[in-house]
Amino acid sequence: MVNVTEDVFANGAVNPFTKSKDTIKRFTLTNGAGMSVQLITRGATITSIKTPDASGQIDDVTLGFDDLAGYQSERNPYFGATIGRVCNRIANGSFYLDGKLVQVSKNRDNKFQLHGGFVGFDKAHWEVVEVRVDGVTLSHTNPDGHEGYPGKVTATASFTLSEDNCLHVQMSALADKTTPVNLTNHSYFNLAGHKSGANGLYEHTIKINAYGITETDQSSIPTGRITPVEGTGFDLRVSSNLGERLKALQPARGYDDNFCVTFSPPQPLAKVARATHPPSGRWLEVVSNQPGVQFYTSNFMPDVERGESPIPGKDGAAYAKHCAFCLETQKFPDSVNHSNFPSTILRPGESYQHEVIYKFGVSH
Repeated sequence: MVNVTEDVFANGAVNPFTKSKDTIKRFTLTNGAGMSVQLITRGATITSIKTPDASGQIDDVTLGFDDLAGYQSERNPYFGATIGRVCNRIANGSFYLDGKLVQVSKNRDNKFQLHGGFVGFDKAHWEVVEVRVDGVTLSHTNPDGHEGYPGKVTATASFTLSEDNCLHVQMSALADKTTPVNLTNHSYFNLAGHKSGANGLYEHTIKINAYGITETDQSSIPTGRITPVEGTGFDLRVSSNLGERLKALQPARGYDDNFCVTFSPPQPLAKVARATHPPSGRWLEVVSNQPGVQFYTSNFMPDVERGESPIPGKDGAAYAKHCAFCLETQKFPDSVNHSNFPSTILRPGESYQHEVIYKFGVSH
């Protein structure tokens, strides 16, 4: 039986949209197999995923903070949050929509937009729509003109835990004017345990079912070209040790790239990726209906070897460079500026639907 409980994560949180003081609620989803997921209404954020290893030892395998101050901190790199209205990058913070130039906020070095702007969906206080026996559905209404985007968007994020250790995340959106929408969940995973750092990450193997990557410039802005992975350091179609792959990528900092997922029609979902941590036996499979996945290895987290101080995380953790990986299912970054990319444009009367399943298990 899956069980859902609710408690208060924080009181008196200032809502960035209404300026009212809100209660941030926390939900804990638990199944009979020893897995539990916690999420909060701020940013529809996954704060914890606890799952057993091959010997039954339960550990938290996703990064996060103990308190609201952590999530509100400038140092929070979007841990576990639902990202919108448009995840990833928009070059120059501008694009043409039906022949008209749209200028959105440029929250990165005044050069481009990242993850929805200064106050994206990750900072919104989501409303509780429904608490079910096996999960919860949250909603956020994003006003017309917010961060420069046309139209009011009503988004929902539904989180469901199953008995077979699958966390189903369903993101949907409706708009009253034509606007781009591209949502993702930004969980940071480390199957060795969220405190295990780079050493734990380097023990993982990774496999990504992708035919290409979207080529990018120095600022990680797509050029519009799709480069085949074959014969490159991005060919992860066969399971490979992540530590060795990261060494081989030098002088690059690590992976921070949109992989173009290979689908087998008529299947609506594709197996996107599989990560395993052989020492603990834990594995994670990601299945989605989205054409892309951003594989990110926490390259821009503090580099302690250069004297940068780590990010203080939950349970006394110290998070630093290469301490976790993200698999952010999405449409391609900067799609609004590339007609050859899958479109992110949502028109009135249409429904945006994003399904992603995180399945956890163990190999003995």
